Amino acid sequence: MELDARKYGPWAVVAGGSEAVGAEFAHLIAKAGLNLLLIARKPGPLEETAEAVRAHGTEVRTLSVDLVDPGAMDAIAAATADLEVGLLVVNAGANTYGHEFVTGDLDAFRKVLTLNIDRKLEITHLFGGPMRERGRGGIILLGSVTGFVGCTHMSVYSGAKAFSRIFTEGLWLEMREYDVDVLALTAGVTRTPAMERAGLQFDTPGLNVSDPADVARQGLEHLADGPVWIVEGHYEKALERSGFPRDGQVLAEAAEVAEMMGR
Repeated sequence: MELDARKYGPWAVVAGGSEAVGAEFAHLIAKAGLNLLLIARKPGPLEETAEAVRAHGTEVRTLSVDLVDPGAMDAIAAATADLEVGLLVVNAGANTYGHEFVTGDLDAFRKVLTLNIDRKLEITHLFGGPMRERGRGGIILLGSVTGFVGCTHMSVYSGAKAFSRIFTEGLWLEMREYDVDVLALTAGVTRTPAMERAGLQFDTPGLNVSDPADVARQGLEHLADGPVWIVEGHYEKALERSGFPRDGQVLAEAAEVAEMMGR
């Protein structure tokens, strides 16, 4: 696939770039000739991915940082102070705490919001401003069809994903006149280590499961097709879950998630 290095280069930043979708983004971006800064929490997988991506011939730097840490943004700003970043991919955004809300730990819920909202806004602000000034660039913010409907034990996470999509739509509108492409790449169930650790049953009958490489490819191919791109195989699900009456949609989603989790 082609990626215009003149518009999106010379550097790209991928937050959540050590495995699965993030690692696939890194390989595709490097193949297109852009240099990379990969950000992830675990240094081991991060360095392994970086070493593999360097085989494409571009410079790859790494930053191991937990995005929920208070000093995360200072570390990112320092690591990119000498870089002209033309492409930003925010892939970090897992559900770090699933629990019934009123009996759950508020501090744990706040970490979900910190990762999925606060850091996404802060990282986008850090790199989006210079893109606007240069009059070129691209921003991909990963989202989920989970953001189209609330679900038990995921009310905070689903709400954060809904916020992300609506925020991205507004950002797309603001950045259009500056030739900065903005995309909410909205994925469904994807075969990732994180989803495997969460206990998802990928062999559930009728379940559409995406491959990480395909998700990353579609994100880059449709970067200019914002504000929202639903990963193939999940569009009908997003459309249905956007419908009314809401009680039926919420109950249907709950039943589907219970089956996926083997409950």
